Amino acid sequence: MRSLLFTAAVAALISACGPTLAAPGAPVETRPANGKDQVPAFAGQTRAPEVKAGVEYEVKTVAEGLANPWGIAFLPDGKILVSEKPGRLRIVGADGALSEPVAGLPAIYAKGQGGLLGLAVDPAFAKNGLIYWSYAESPAEKMTNTAVARGKLVVASDGQAKVENVQVIYHQAPSLQSVQHYGGRLVFAPDGKLFVTLGDRSVLPGRVQSQQMDSAIGKLVRINADGSIPKDNPFVGKAGARPEIWSIGHRNVQGAALNPATGKLWTTEHGARGGDELNIPAAGKDYGWPTITYGIEYQGGPIGAGLTAKEGMEQPIYYWDPVIAASGLAFYDAALFPKWKGSLFVGGLAGKSVTRLTLDGEKVVGEERIATELNERIRDVVVGPDGALYLATDSAEGRILKLVPKS
Repeated sequence: MRSLLFTAAVAALISACGPTLAAPGAPVETRPANGKDQVPAFAGQTRAPEVKAGVEYEVKTVAEGLANPWGIAFLPDGKILVSEKPGRLRIVGADGALSEPVAGLPAIYAKGQGGLLGLAVDPAFAKNGLIYWSYAESPAEKMTNTAVARGKLVVASDGQAKVENVQVIYHQAPSLQSVQHYGGRLVFAPDGKLFVTLGDRSVLPGRVQSQQMDSAIGKLVRINADGSIPKDNPFVGKAGARPEIWSIGHRNVQGAALNPATGKLWTTEHGARGGDELNIPAAGKDYGWPTITYGIEYQGGPIGAGLTAKEGMEQPIYYWDPVIAASGLAFYDAALFPKWKGSLFVGGLAGKSVTRLTLDGEKVVGEERIATELNERIRDVVVGPDGALYLATDSAEGRILKLVPKS
């Protein structure tokens, strides 16, 4: 009965305050959950009803021949920066042509999940020409961590690009012996501060440090554009705490985007077998990993004590079990697809699709899977200046694609 009432309420809400959408149906996910005995903390926290927007689109190839493209960022002139995980940065022209690799990047550790990762363009790029990139570095043998650098992008008359005056503005500490879970998304906030997502590095020593304040492992951090620490960060001046920390208890955040309606940062992070999360990380809050989580260990069995809730720890606003391996996040606020306005798009690696979420404020009330026909791992999702939805496909023969209205 509760399920029927909830579905009816969602239908009434959608018909009253949004574009015309198909009536909600059963959840998209039909497979059994890995956390078989786990119960959501509130109705609609997982397996929201399927809600279709009724959008017809076609997929166009923007660029191809990329090796595991990881991040997409648009320059003011409409050209696209693309990071390739093996350590190359490219510029995609209006005709889809790929530049030669941008010169001047620092040494990049490109093994396992490491490499060249997230990208961001300075809000004042028109004046300073600065771009930012996150990457894996190896300061000592077998030891690695996430780092963030910036430099001025300069393009010569022959099209060859380089970055000048490169500064490494942030190093995750400590370094660990691992080639996994680097995080790596970069997002500028409306106030010009830079959010950096940092993974737990997958290994047990990193996992436990997600709850330790003297470590940048498993954290979301907030820095100034030059790498200095904002004075209003939540742990500035607190003994034993790293001042760059914004929130703690994260596993591996690989999707991050600003909600244009509120200016708040939203993130997606990878779970283990189950437990992919959608969060709105608030200053000073603890998002639970590894103390609370949905899903189970990869090899089976509970994670820690098997808790999904604990006082003082935040619940995800939504989660997936089984996982979609959420990577790449974008709010749609453009005019090209009126029926998508207000939607949140989530890339899926394991899901090999894009998940479109229907929102009611900060609550997920519907889910739809699109781009399933591609059958490709989607690493990044970005809304372009033309209103098209741009995707980076994660493979050795990766592509940049865009979804446009069907002719």
